[in-house]
Amino acid sequence: MRNIAATLLVLICIQFTLNAQSQDEQSIRNILAKQSAAWNEGNIEGFMKGYWENDSLMFIGKKGLTYGWKNTLNNYKKSYPDARAMGQLTFTIIKLKPLSNQYQEVIGKWHLKRDDGNLEGHFTLLFQKIKNNWFIVMDHSS
Repeated sequence: MRNIAATLLVLICIQFTLNAQSQDEQSIRNILAKQSAAWNEGNIEGFMKGYWENDSLMFIGKKGLTYGWKNTLNNYKKSYPDARAMGQLTFTIIKLKPLSNQYQEVIGKWHLKRDDGNLEGHFTLLFQKIKNNWFIVMDHSS
């Protein structure tokens, strides 16, 4: 009887863990979907809602390392001054990997369809759960 109870307890714990992981993964996928929708509307501020609004946010791109949410926002605005320059953004998630209960890694591709020529590259995102919400705390895009 003890073995059955122990087995049931283990199965319940596994199911709870899988459900939590599924919810976390879905939350992160929703954030990325909202980001691309905001981008495609020409709304950089809306796009930035997926990022941790903190001076410790790290963005690594072709111009090097940028610290801080406001600095990252300003760089986006400088590089993409209007909706035409922004184009239409598509994300393709290659891998979403839980690192712990508080961190998730996302590897993917981004593609901008623009009249002036398409752009594309890859990204690695580090998501952190802060006050029960997921935010990008590090973005390495190339």
